[in-house]
Amino acid sequence: MAAEAAARSLETPRIVRPGCRIVQVYVEGYEDVAFWRGILDDYESEKIRFEISVPPREDLAKGKKVILQMVPDSSPDLLLCVDSDFDYLFNGSTEQSRLINESPYVFHTYAYATENYLCYPPSLHKVCVKATKNDTDIFDFERFMAEYSQIIYPLFLWFAFSALKHSEWTFTLIDFRSSVKLNYLDLENNGENTLAWLRRQVDKRLSHLSGANESWIREISEFASTLHDKGVRPDNVYLFMQGHTLMDNVVIVMLHAVCERLRQMTNDKIAASSRRGVVMRNELSNYNNTLRNVREILLDNENYKECFLYRKLKEDFEHYLSRIGIFPSAR
Repeated sequence: MAAEAAARSLETPRIVRPGCRIVQVYVEGYEDVAFWRGILDDYESEKIRFEISVPPREDLAKGKKVILQMVPDSSPDLLLCVDSDFDYLFNGSTEQSRLINESPYVFHTYAYATENYLCYPPSLHKVCVKATKNDTDIFDFERFMAEYSQIIYPLFLWFAFSALKHSEWTFTLIDFRSSVKLNYLDLENNGENTLAWLRRQVDKRLSHLSGANESWIREISEFASTLHDKGVRPDNVYLFMQGHTLMDNVVIVMLHAVCERLRQMTNDKIAASSRRGVVMRNELSNYNNTLRNVREILLDNENYKECFLYRKLKEDFEHYLSRIGIFPSAR
């Protein structure tokens, strides 16, 4: 019975009130529901509603492969939403990228994954403010991430190209992650020492890759031109690198360092006040009770909507709505 109900949900839109179209939207996992809801909220009206969920399978299987198995069933009333990974950048060079780029009812992030949007640099100061309740601007996230991207850009090309060639063993994800992660963040001079350390790690890995794969060097240069046409620039690689690596091994490290400094600044300010004894202890306690976990705030971040890739994604949904005769209002 459950399987029959799931099959019916693929065939028939559920109308809950006269004139309102219900569109089912399937996403890769539970953590993706909020991201896609944030997009589709803008287009709901008395004419259309979207119901977002993971695939209704009895075995509870989820993920991109499961979603792509549903492409033959996709329709104006059944949309599929996935992380792009490298499929946007590969632009039909692989079977999976052709499927994603050519299926009219499959929507993809353009950025590598939803995590890349959550880590959008112009939004990170606000994440720190919510975590620490301190609005002092002590670190330029946008400048740091642009410089970070410029340093890792050559390695990103090698990693993406090895994936395109199905030669992941040449430069594995584990090796890429270990080469581009931040073990620490020195806040002085906006992370200058940390970036210098990173540059040394990257140079060592590049030297090894180039020496072991000289025949790829010219091809990778041509590959860089192809990626440039898709929006990849040396200063924005953070949008296209693996999302979990970006979040867990780069951005969370940065946020913890910045938030720790901001918390200490506030505690020092309270301690330097004229109040002493119970009053000061209560003030310190009150402040520390307002602090929030920075990772949880980052996972709820929605301040990425000015990103040019996000606007491309919105345009895709607007084209879809126009095709089905529902013209979205500008938001």
